[in-house]
Order: sequence, then structure tokens, then C-alpha cells
Amino acid sequence: MKAISHKFLVAFLLAFLCQIFDAELLAQDNRFSTYYHQRKTLFEELPNSKKEIIFLGNSITDGGEWIELLSNKRVRNRGISGDVTEGVLYRLAEVTESKPAKVFLLIGVNDLARGISKDTIVANIGEIAMRIKTQSPKTKVYVQSILPVNPVFNKFSGHCSKTNDIIWINDRLQDWCADHPAEFVDLFVHFKNENDNLMNEKYTNDGLHLTGAGYMLWAQIIRPLL
Repeated sequence: MKAISHKFLVAFLLAFLCQIFDAELLAQDNRFSTYYHQRKTLFEELPNSKKEIIFLGNSITDGGEWIELLSNKRVRNRGISGDVTEGVLYRLAEVTESKPAKVFLLIGVNDLARGISKDTIVANIGEIAMRIKTQSPKTKVYVQSILPVNPVFNKFSGHCSKTNDIIWINDRLQDWCADHPAEFVDLFVHFKNENDNLMNEKYTNDGLHLTGAGYMLWAQIIRPLL
């Protein structure tokens, strides 16, 4: 009888711990949108290939037709609209699984809109870069600066009011890359107006996302690094 009671107790405790674990996983998943999970699970199902060149980021990356923009069939789009640095960290295993040749990272503006601190954003981007190198040592990591924004369109106010924060983060990222195995790519300087630090209106129609001209400029900047 005692043995039976002991086995029952052990089984009960295991079931209880499993429920707690499942609840924690569900809580983690609920941090991210349904679209995030749609894209994440798609990426996990797609086959890996040799020498992939991965563009990793949020909606700005998500919106690019990268194979056509760069005329390179090795390019893979791993952008998810609305993504943040924490979201990239959560799905990074899929990115490094193929041991890509290069990863171009652009992330952070959504974090600012959500009130994430500048220090945390810089730390998370650094963590992303270092995890890529740890999990795939031969991968070349490019940390791209956060793009400028422009409030003139009266859209995305939580994003487009963050110019000073974006400049601060970009400066820290450039310093970080100088001391770590990652290359900084300054997109900001190419997209801003000549007389201020706002996104040039010929590259956007909402102050945050890019038009075709913006993607063509981005591709022009990146192409020599391929």
C-alpha cells in the first residue's frame, strides 16, 4: 500500500510540474503575435540550404523582396512585422541552424515604441550578435543601424518621435561592433535628410516603413557586402 501511495504521489507531482512548464511556455508564446508565430513556424518548416544570406528583423525587413532586390538566390527573408529584440532572441535557433554565411540584422525601433529602455535594446542586439557567432562561428554578422523616422505623416507616433533615441542607440551599436566580431552598417546616414536627422520623405510614405525607392537604396548599400 505504501509503495502504491508513493508511486501515485510521484506521478501526481510530475503531472503538476508538467502543467506548470506548459503554462510557462504558453505565457512565453503569448508575448508575441499570431503573425509572429505564423512566420516563425513557417521558417522552421522551410528547408535549410548552404551559404544562406539571412535578413533578420521586423516589418522593414519583412517587406523586402530580397532575392529580387539583390539578384541573389541564397538570400533568405527572416523578417517578422512587429518583431522586437526579445522576439529575435526567441527564434534565433532557426536562423543559426543552417549555419548561414551572413546575417544582416535590423531591429530595435519597435522596442522603442513599446517603452523598452535604450540600454536594454543595445544589450539585446549585442546578445543576438554574440549568440549567432556562438551557434554558428563562421557566420559573418552585420549589425545595421536603426533607420531614421519622420513624424510629418502623423502616423506611428510611438516610433516617429524617437529620433534622439535612435541616434543614441546607433552610436552605441557602432562602438559595440568595433570591439566585437560584428560589422556595423550605417544605414541611417544614407536615409536621413541632408539638413536634419529625419527620414527623407522620398523613401517613405508613413514615416517608418520604406517605399520602393527606399528598398532600392538599401539594396545598393548592402550589395557590396555580399
